[in-house]
Amino acid sequence: MTTVHPHTARRGRRFVSATAVTAAAALAFGLSSAPALADGATGKYVGNGPGGISVETETHGRIQTNLFELKLDDGAKLQTYCIDAETAIRKGADYREDAWDTYPGKGDFAQPGKVHTVLQSSFPTVGVDALAEQAGIEGLTAEEAVAGTQAAVWHFSNGTVLTEGGKHGANVDALYAHLLEQAEKSDTPEPEASLTITPETAEGAAGETIGEFTVETSADSVPLVLDAPEGFQLVDVESGEPVEAAADGDTLGVKVPEGAEDGEASFSGTITATVEVGRLFRGVDGQPATQTLITADSSETEITASASVSWASGGETPPGDDEDEEEQPSPSPSPSTPDEGGPGGDEGDEDQGEDKPAPDDDKDQGGGLPVTGGALYGLIGAAVAAVGGGAAAIYFGRRRKASSEV
Repeated sequence: MTTVHPHTARRGRRFVSATAVTAAAALAFGLSSAPALADGATGKYVGNGPGGISVETETHGRIQTNLFELKLDDGAKLQTYCIDAETAIRKGADYREDAWDTYPGKGDFAQPGKVHTVLQSSFPTVGVDALAEQAGIEGLTAEEAVAGTQAAVWHFSNGTVLTEGGKHGANVDALYAHLLEQAEKSDTPEPEASLTITPETAEGAAGETIGEFTVETSADSVPLVLDAPEGFQLVDVESGEPVEAAADGDTLGVKVPEGAEDGEASFSGTITATVEVGRLFRGVDGQPATQTLITADSSETEITASASVSWASGGETPPGDDEDEEEQPSPSPSPSTPDEGGPGGDEGDEDQGEDKPAPDDDKDQGGGLPVTGGALYGLIGAAVAAVGGGAAAIYFGRRRKASSEV
């Protein structure tokens, strides 16, 4: 059962001070009151798969090619290609499955359907020998197959143009041309999500059905579990009837009883499903930038998705609106300072050599800069200042109260 925490209105400086301390702690230590929600398959980059040949391009210079290995949470492994040639992959980066239109990297990724066609038409979906026969290429190797396929993927995700006659060789040129021709014939639709529930959160009031959560899944049915106090129901939005499972496209809401005190609840579904070829995997929010990947093979895995709701009972005075709360002075504006670097900043965009999309496994990856140095100290300084401000407010509040009682 979910524990419901009624929100009691605070008064005066005590509320302001507690808020300052709480906010400072969250800033300093990365805490959040929001629940951590899983959505789709999640996993970690654990190293490079089959290696390819470095390709020479007219647009991005010389780039090393590789398949990348994602290890999903239940141990299943997926081979993936890069769809962001301008960002390095980060060693040990966490990834989550997501939709094409959530692409967070550099470059447009404006033709995902053509990327999907390339993946369906080439290695490793199609074996090297079969691919050589289909493309009319004698003596095609696995390394050449990876290089030609990755170059074709980048053509549609980053506008990369392969240099014809480059040191990568004629077979890579031929496969690249063959795959571009195949992709121009059709856009392969986005594969079904293994399991997602969107949006992740919704708000409302007691006595309402909160949310219109949409389930997208490749499974026939998803069993659902509601984590909420007694009297709450998970319902189908269209019919209003309680449900214990959902299918692809179903819309759900949480029915909150009249008079329920302010609180939160959540529901989740867990299935075993297939992550299909062509699913996008992006770096997890809140972590340093890493290149975006797209699956080149499929795997069955256990996946959980969840969503939460919060509600207000109504009739309470919002915190900080009490009439005897002392007016707080407005802080003086501080002059802005230039950015000190970070993911996507100029410092992270410098040439990182030909291994940018496919770095050596034994070296730390530089895909996007973590928040370090001045940027990190700035965050710590802000946190310390906030804690100090909160402590000072509490101290002077008690002094004033003590003085008034003398």
